[in-house]
Amino acid sequence: MSVPSSAHPAPDARLVEALSEAWRLGRRLDAEAFAGSVPDEAAAYAVHDGLAAALGWLPAGQPQHWKSGGASRAAAILHAPLAPKGVRGAVDGGAVEVADLRLHAPAIEAEIALRLGSTVTAEQAAALTREEALALIDAMTVSAELVSSRWQQGGEAPALLRMADAQSHGALALAPWLPLRRDVDWSAQRCSIAINGAAAQSARGSHALGDPGWLVLDWLRHASRHGQALPAGSVVTTGAWLVVKGLQAGDRARVAFDGIAAVEVRI
Repeated sequence: MSVPSSAHPAPDARLVEALSEAWRLGRRLDAEAFAGSVPDEAAAYAVHDGLAAALGWLPAGQPQHWKSGGASRAAAILHAPLAPKGVRGAVDGGAVEVADLRLHAPAIEAEIALRLGSTVTAEQAAALTREEALALIDAMTVSAELVSSRWQQGGEAPALLRMADAQSHGALALAPWLPLRRDVDWSAQRCSIAINGAAAQSARGSHALGDPGWLVLDWLRHASRHGQALPAGSVVTTGAWLVVKGLQAGDRARVAFDGIAAVEVRI
């Protein structure tokens, strides 16, 4: 099986520069000023490459952080690299603090994150089956992704601009890591989100792919698509089970998956 070529389209330099500054300074941009700058998904991924290079998101040889997800198994699985500064683990059961990140009215998503147990080369990723890819995962945990846009229009910005902006990622809070469990019945798995101690909202069996591990192969191939290896310890969060929107500064949110783990975040 062939390995993906290292050739890839050049990103829109003006957009990369503007988004890089927005990420650094916590600013928001007018999407109308960049209409037409991201014509397709390949162009959005090129912007990801530009942002990662400009902001140092994927340092060579160090574990990386990604988000992946899709609307169904029949749809394209989308990916985005994450800013390491915003990926934070809970310590001694305390809340993960993200107030310093200047998030804009974030939404919170209940998710499962997976950790890669060994380094995977592009050649290896190209030859793996889905089951072989999942066997490379050594740990799992509950994660809470905070979604926050660099666009003034937020969720109303064009979809490809939102995709280019690291899929509107804001931060990722991780519960302590656990050994990967293959016995979970994901179709019956219940998760919940509670804000400021109020009654929790919940969902059951609501992952769009039926199993968060189903996308691991797609992630490995995407993250190594330019011929680079994906280091051991790299993490992917695997798509929302439940979403609560409109959080404000000072809010506390608790994301829990019954029988697995929970994590609390303070905005």
